[in-house]
Parts: sequence; C-alpha cells; structure tokens
Amino acid sequence: MTGELLRVMVCPPGNVGWDISGKAAAWRDLGFRHAPDFAAAQSQHEILCRLLSEGGAEVVCLPPAESLTLDAVYAHDASLATDYGLVLMNPGKKNRVAEAQAHANFCGQLGIPVFGEIGLPGTSESGDIVWLDAQTLLVGDGYRTNKAGIEQMRSLLSAKNVEVLSAPLPYGPGPSACLHLMSLMSMLDEQTILVDLPWLSVETVELLKARGFRLIEIEYGERDSLACNVLALGGTRLIALEENAKTNQRMRDAGFDVRTFPGSEICINGAGGPTCLTRPLLRK
Repeated sequence: MTGELLRVMVCPPGNVGWDISGKAAAWRDLGFRHAPDFAAAQSQHEILCRLLSEGGAEVVCLPPAESLTLDAVYAHDASLATDYGLVLMNPGKKNRVAEAQAHANFCGQLGIPVFGEIGLPGTSESGDIVWLDAQTLLVGDGYRTNKAGIEQMRSLLSAKNVEVLSAPLPYGPGPSACLHLMSLMSMLDEQTILVDLPWLSVETVELLKARGFRLIEIEYGERDSLACNVLALGGTRLIALEENAKTNQRMRDAGFDVRTFPGSEICINGAGGPTCLTRPLLRK
C-alpha cells in the first residue's frame, strides 16, 4: 500500500451521475451530508487527479454505467488489487454491489484478470482491507465486511501464502454510517501508520505495536473531516485533505512530504477521503 504508485483507477463524479438530478436526489439515502455540488466536486476531483499524475501515476477512469450510484466515485471499495489479479468485493452497502462487475469489466480491458470474488453470505469492502506487508492482510470485521467475507478472503489467499488477520471494528456511529478500518488507519510507509488510536480495538493496537510499527496519531478535532484518510504515493510522498492542517503538520514533522487538495465536497460530504477515491492498480 506504500510502494511507488504507478497506475491508479478513479471515477469522476460526472461518470456516476453527480450532475444528474435523478441520481443526485438519492443523497440522503446514501448517507451524504447534503445535496451534491457537482461543479465543486468535479473541480476538487480534478485537483486530486493532477496530484496523482504529478506524482508519477497513470490515471485511468472507470467509465459511466447506469448501474453505478453516487458512491461509485469512491473507487477503492469494490475491488482489491493483488499480484494475481483483482478480488471482487461484495459490498455490505447494497447499492454498491454492481460496482464490482464494473471494475472487473474495465480492468479486464486493461489486461488485469479477476483472481477471485467474495459472495453471499460474505460481504466485503476494500475500505476495510489494509496490507501490513506483502504477505499480511488486516481486514476489518464490522458492518461492511463480515466474518464470512473475511473467511472467504482467507481461503482465497491462503494458496498464495498470504495471511489474513481480522480486526474488530467499533460500533461507532452505527450501521448506517461508513466506518471502515481505513477510516481508522492509513499506511504512510512500510514502518509508519497514521491512526485514530481511541477508535482502534485493543487487539489491533497491540498487533501493530508487536510488529514494530511507528504510530502517528491524528488531531482528534479533525476526525470528522477524514484526517486519518491519507494516500501514500511511495517514498515519503502523501496526498491528504487540506482541511486537516494539524494532522498534516504532524506528518510533515515526522518527515513526510504531504501534498493536499480541497475535499469539502468530493470527500467530506460523502465520507470518503483520498484513499477512498482511488483504486491503486499497480505499485512498484
């Protein structure tokens, strides 16, 4: 999750109907804070894409499809990229289930095969999945990813000698909210993790400490503006939201090069930060 980012898939808001009144009208049901401002969201997304390109990544866009809802802009969640191909998720948020096949269809055109998929009774979203290293996957057990989904992931990856560990998630704001494991931790480099420490389980914190990770705590007053959601570009380079100035300064003080973009509309409104907006497909 922290190697040099070479290719990344995004989904512009215009590709999933943020500018179509019929689709945008579903914002309450999908958990957005307010009705989408398409122009602002598009502008902010374009700035993110520019940062990704400047960071050396090839940016590819998920094409429009009628089955996709406003949430599909958060391209991270419906698939997991592995060295063996995509693992298609079965999102716990039902309006997002169709996204997995859209990812498969588009990535297939790029020459990326499907390695496996999660199916009922299992649910899984990649926002709950963190690679601690190349052979260890930490998966959040909560409302979006369940035990059956984790067990399917374990069975799928065991043949590749990948260990899948479970991380209990807190109740937090409840089942209607979007609380992923990656809402609570972001890998910054191979040894450093940005964390929302009070919201991680004791079991998870002790696991991370036992593995020798350096933990940087967010500024807790910036929790609601997604301070813990940070994308690694490789080396010391990161992309974060400009709204979280205190947390960003803590990362800079720790030696990181933090590049920022405004996320009031494209991120904070729909509760999805820089990692959520990106589906990394290739890292060095």
